[in-house]
Amino acid sequence: VGHGGNDPGKIGVDNVKEKDVNLQIALCLKAQLQARGVKVILTREGDVCLATNGATNKKVSDMHNRVSLINASGADYMISIHQNSLPSSPVTHGAQTFWNRQEGAEALARTLQAGLNPVVNTHRAKEPKPIPDSIYLMNHVDAPAVLVECGFLSNREEAARLQQADYQKMLAAVIAVGYLRWSAGEDRK
Repeated sequence: VGHGGNDPGKIGVDNVKEKDVNLQIALCLKAQLQARGVKVILTREGDVCLATNGATNKKVSDMHNRVSLINASGADYMISIHQNSLPSSPVTHGAQTFWNRQEGAEALARTLQAGLNPVVNTHRAKEPKPIPDSIYLMNHVDAPAVLVECGFLSNREEAARLQQADYQKMLAAVIAVGYLRWSAGEDRK
């Protein structure tokens, strides 16, 4: 679950914090996957930072501890929930997936994006993309990993939807269905 504790992530319109929206969607996703027999481990289940006590750079410590937790878990896949923001273009909206360089990640990202496009990106489909090298966590985990940017907190209408429980559950359902299709061997390319 992206961000948390002293790291709010993006701050959107009406002071909505990315860390809060991320956690709510991730908790919905966890419940939906567990109900279908999938073992789910979250990096956080509350508003906490994973930095080591006394760390001088809490963000770096938090990222290193997240990588250690994920790699030690032996996860088959990692799905990281985030929100986007582009204050210079408050009309920009939509969900997009990004993948790391591990085998299987690109195809999983494409499956998730194919589910998100008709539900969230009805205006124009988005294409999944490789994660930039600058994203430490995604490039240091051993598992194939997909980052899902669920929407733009800088877009007033989308930020309002992203804070609604029903919309969060719908996003989680779309991601869960995509993951389940992928893990069942469907949509493999």
